[in-house]
Amino acid sequence: MSAVMITRKVRKWEKLPGKNTFCCDGRVMMARQKGVFYLTLFLIVGTCALFFAFECPYLAVHLSPAIPVFAALLFLFVMAMLLRTSFSDPGVLPRALPEEATFIEMEIEAANGNVPAGQRPPPRIRNVQINNQIVKLKYCYTCKIFRPPRASHCSICDNCVDRFDHHCPWVGNCVGKRNYRYFYLFTMSLSLLTIYIFTFDIVHVVMRSVDNGFLNTLKETPGTVLEVLVCFFTLWSVVGLTGFHTYLISLNQTTNEDIKGSWSGKNRVQNPYSHKNIIKNCCEVLCGPAYPSVLDRRGVMQEDSPVSATSAAPYSTSSSSSNPVPQTTKTTAPLIPNEHTPDDAKPSIAASAEKSPSPKEEHPPAPKVPPLASPETDAEASLTKDKTH
Repeated sequence: MSAVMITRKVRKWEKLPGKNTFCCDGRVMMARQKGVFYLTLFLIVGTCALFFAFECPYLAVHLSPAIPVFAALLFLFVMAMLLRTSFSDPGVLPRALPEEATFIEMEIEAANGNVPAGQRPPPRIRNVQINNQIVKLKYCYTCKIFRPPRASHCSICDNCVDRFDHHCPWVGNCVGKRNYRYFYLFTMSLSLLTIYIFTFDIVHVVMRSVDNGFLNTLKETPGTVLEVLVCFFTLWSVVGLTGFHTYLISLNQTTNEDIKGSWSGKNRVQNPYSHKNIIKNCCEVLCGPAYPSVLDRRGVMQEDSPVSATSAAPYSTSSSSSNPVPQTTKTTAPLIPNEHTPDDAKPSIAASAEKSPSPKEEHPPAPKVPPLASPETDAEASLTKDKTH
């Protein structure tokens, strides 16, 4: 069975390595493990739906109609920041091409020399200077690149991420250079929304308890009780997470660097990225320029895919029926120029005739036999002889 190579155009996101999921023709990029992300959506949407259904009608009449309006605006902002964090490229670095990887390997081997058998090769590290301080760039054996400063390889997404902070299952994506500010705004706005709902749940229960009693109020508003429980257990984790990242932003530090103790370990190496000023650090992290993606997910590339002869048969049949191609048979006999042959082709034909022996020349020539005389020829010969006599 023969195969036919067909060239087709594909998007680059279809051929990107790593463990990511792409939707909307490469516009949406997430991790493959999205179960906890759906739980996050369910908790936020479900809690807000209960609040708008049970508390907002009562509070809008007895307190102020601005309460549900502000809650709706805060809810929309939380959802926008969550989707922006979850559906964006966190700063994935492209892997080296085979030619680039081979060149880097040759450079490393030339720099390290031949390592004796039984000994471990030296670590693949390059040193760069940042703010008068030496920073080590580590080599990624998966991506075949020297990672930039503050980059790290995510084992869940199987990608190197620039300014890698951590992989957050609650948002279903890595948190890195391109989506960290949106992640921080999401945690901060979610903290405000949780506090807002929890506070007005308590106000709603207190106001109803004045008229109906505490137990009767709990029986009449079971949704409020569920909201209070969800907000109570969510409040500590979300507010604590927001406070922790506020601390990291004030130091211009990432979660990965804090866990590893990169700038607070035994070496007591100072953070070269810190401006020694809380306001400057916050402005750089939250108000810095928006970096474009280096993946070019929606770019177009050509791919050669083999197709079997059986699958290509319908296309060949239809093309042959519409545009018939004359079949030619190949013979070994030399070509003989005729009157329809172009003049510039006759020398080449003659040369090929001389090079290729004729089938007749392969056998010895047959002996010549004189032709038999016909009756008419004999009669003419006898008449001529009589006239001469």
